[in-house]
Amino acid sequence: MTRASAFLAACLAVSIVAAPLPARAAEAPFEPGLMRLAEVLGSLHFLRNLCGEKGDQWRVQMEKLLESENPDPDRRARFIASFNRGYRSFSGIYTQCTPSATEAIARYMKEGETLSRDIASRYGN
Repeated sequence: MTRASAFLAACLAVSIVAAPLPARAAEAPFEPGLMRLAEVLGSLHFLRNLCGEKGDQWRVQMEKLLESENPDPDRRARFIASFNRGYRSFSGIYTQCTPSATEAIARYMKEGETLSRDIASRYGN
């Protein structure tokens, strides 16, 4: 086999393996923001309870988000995975409330507020 034909065979093999998957429905432009908001809610759920807040206010906010979006099962799983990723990202690091944990709370509160406001103003009815 010549070098050129080996190269063409390799390109053919790559093109078969890298063939596009069937197209999924186009993602809404606000979807990344909503997924990030779910992650922020998960982070706040862990951090606020770590630092003395008792209850499930942030989980309830996540449930309200899911209720308002009424996602199909795949999208619902992505929301939940984002929330859990936010929760786990801090649960593996912090075992007690520290100044950096309270700083993270402040930053996530601000980011969540900004995401909520921006999504509502850009895409809300």
